[in-house]
Amino acid sequence: MRVLISGICGFVGSTLARSLLGCDASLEIIGLDNFIRPGSFLNVEPLRSLGVQLLHADVRAESDLEAITRLDWIIDAAANASVVAGINGITSSRQLVEHNLYGTVNLLETAKRCGAGFLLISTSRVYSILPLATLQMEEKNGAFWPRKTEALLSGLSAHGINEQFSTSPPLSLYGTSKLASELLALEYGNAFDFPVWIDRCGTMAGAGQFGRPDQGIFSYWINAYLRGVPLYYLGFNGQGFQTRDCLHPSDLVPLLIKQMNGNSDRKPAIVNLGGGTANAMSLAQLSDWCGVRFGKRAVGSDLTQRRFDLAWVVMDSRLAGDNWDWQPSTPLARILEEIALHAEAHPNWLEISGALNGPTWPNE
Repeated sequence: MRVLISGICGFVGSTLARSLLGCDASLEIIGLDNFIRPGSFLNVEPLRSLGVQLLHADVRAESDLEAITRLDWIIDAAANASVVAGINGITSSRQLVEHNLYGTVNLLETAKRCGAGFLLISTSRVYSILPLATLQMEEKNGAFWPRKTEALLSGLSAHGINEQFSTSPPLSLYGTSKLASELLALEYGNAFDFPVWIDRCGTMAGAGQFGRPDQGIFSYWINAYLRGVPLYYLGFNGQGFQTRDCLHPSDLVPLLIKQMNGNSDRKPAIVNLGGGTANAMSLAQLSDWCGVRFGKRAVGSDLTQRRFDLAWVVMDSRLAGDNWDWQPSTPLARILEEIALHAEAHPNWLEISGALNGPTWPNE
């Protein structure tokens, strides 16, 4: 099977490539990357050593994809994945849309031309901000959780946010670009008769992630805590109770293989994939974990409330479990320890990631 992965030298793309080959060494993987993400060049030689064919290409440029032929599947893992992208003055709104939407269109055209199936790595940020932002929260052991009465909302349960939750704007420019990509992918698959799967992922984390204050928060927080970089709980009364579930991208691979090999009859085209309630943690709890692991240090507070900040995002992945027998397999403790060991072995990781040149407070 011949598989193209876009954004292959990013954290998610490179992890998927390594894990796919670990499961099936017969796969032929071709990878695209434009290397605009600081640190992505570090994945070049490790991937080449595994036999991955790497192309320096930009999915926004149609001509960069013209020479690609004979594909069975495309995994679209390229994106500007920051919820503040396009409005933070670092990336323009046009650049965001070009990366996340136009790039997907060009890959869909490639799938059409090659007769390949299409897998879109999407995001929890396609879910509506307003109903999530207005959820009534209660604090449990230093983390926010919706009050039990909120479970009456459509698409919300004690297991988290499911696929029935609203996707009405506002979502953020990032979220809307990914939702538009989902819709176009499904339309292309229907119009040109190739399989399409949409995998909406929660917060992903693991060793080697290029964490910054606006994305990759688990990696950024652990590296910054260890290095003594000033950290602040922003908004939500400055207590750090905002909560996310955590997923290792290697856990996606068993599902991706099933989607590429499986029968599509009666399978939902869109599924949530996240760590769920068992792999959920607040910033305050993450700081406590870091304190035990590295030694206690102070974390500041800032009451500033920013647009797009949410107190709680946890994915309900039961639909994927029911239809694909999928569940996350890497426990949160193992993910955190993996990041910590990598942070200790790479003392300049924040510089490599470009994390010290961006905002000073985390968003995701």
